[in-house]
Amino acid sequence: MLLRPRALALILPTMLAACGSDGAPPPSDSTAQPVAAAAATPAAATYAPGTGPNPTLPAPDKSLIPTVDIAPAVGWPAGAHPNAANGFAVAAFARDFDHPRTLYVLPNGDVLVAETNAPPKPEDGKGIRGAAMKSVMKRAGAGVESANRITLLRDRDGDGVAETRTVFLKDLMSPFGMALVGDTFYVANADAVVKFPYVSGATSIDAAPVKVADLPGGPINHHWTKSLTASADGKTLYVGVGSNSNVAENGMAVEQDRAAVLAVDAASGRTRVFASGIRNPTALAWQPQGGALWAVANERDELGNDLVPDYLTSVKEGAFYGWPYSYYGQHVDDRVKPQNPDLVAKAIAPDYALGSHVAALGLAFYGGDALPARYRNGAFVSLHGSWNRKPKAGYKVVFVPFADGKPSGPMEDVLGGFVDAQGQAQGRPVGVAVDAHGALLVADDVGNTVWRVTPATGAADAAH
Repeated sequence: MLLRPRALALILPTMLAACGSDGAPPPSDSTAQPVAAAAATPAAATYAPGTGPNPTLPAPDKSLIPTVDIAPAVGWPAGAHPNAANGFAVAAFARDFDHPRTLYVLPNGDVLVAETNAPPKPEDGKGIRGAAMKSVMKRAGAGVESANRITLLRDRDGDGVAETRTVFLKDLMSPFGMALVGDTFYVANADAVVKFPYVSGATSIDAAPVKVADLPGGPINHHWTKSLTASADGKTLYVGVGSNSNVAENGMAVEQDRAAVLAVDAASGRTRVFASGIRNPTALAWQPQGGALWAVANERDELGNDLVPDYLTSVKEGAFYGWPYSYYGQHVDDRVKPQNPDLVAKAIAPDYALGSHVAALGLAFYGGDALPARYRNGAFVSLHGSWNRKPKAGYKVVFVPFADGKPSGPMEDVLGGFVDAQGQAQGRPVGVAVDAHGALLVADDVGNTVWRVTPATGAADAAH
């Protein structure tokens, strides 16, 4: 969320007050109450408002003072954990990280965890805007210094708890996306894709990074995270790059190769725009049935509590998804000056709305055998939660069923309880991945834990 100086001057006291309880209860799906069971998709699916393949969008609700409703980060009390939906169980795979964000499972079953955060910005802590943003980020648990490392976890005995932990890579630059192609390991730093030699079973890499391609970074770098995946043949790397603003208020010159999915030739580093107009594509993954590239994306702010939905979508080569000129297809955002009617006419709507301001950050398609068969080929999505909606939204992990390569029903809650009854964040889910045994792994950057979600005892057998 980008807050303008004038608005910040007006809302600073409000923001700081909002860090505490405001008397408004959080949504039932974000409290410490048990998560509802994940039910089978009904024949006539009913979607929650602002979600699904054809969401009904309200009129924009603009205001001088942006909505700010922070869930102050407090961490998990001793012995506490998220709440799993009926049919699931959750336990800690590993604890005591330094802001874990993304996960990657190597072919031998080792799990990589990127411990990372935004690089320093020139405005950090300076002036009204800098001080306000620093306060907000700290309260939300996102103000910590980046550890700039990737940690390797190994579960030697297969009991669902990592016994081995080593520093796999260090001294990186706000690493986020990871991909292994053969014996080459790629990392998407905030400012470049770099590569390292990898030997199967290695617990650390000492080689210096080799730059593959520069990525849009710079001193402002509004969206620093760079998601990453590789094509099946390993020849092309796909990188998700977020915008440098909310709605291009800094001008389009600073948005070069931003709000886009870039295609990088792994051999030469040549880079081109694969798809554009995606404000912040935070995770990329290949859907197993259709083989298409999919992304989750965070949309723009300051159009009201119920605009604009974050989304899950297939990413089509050459397609334009609207940002900044329009949203969810061809809904024009009249805050953007000058407009571009020709581009708006080409804008396509995303495939599936996840709800407004839920901050979708993680995406993993399920190809394992541990969970019931109905989860095969569907998408697990982490909703990190945003501070610019009231009541709060997100702060959970959901499942989107798929059939024939397309979403086929309403979202289902899988993991919740990240926000307690007092509206405080005990955790916030980020990266998701499927481990070698078919369990779902979830990185929690406030709880500093990697959680492991499995079928409850007997649930998998009963479902098959």
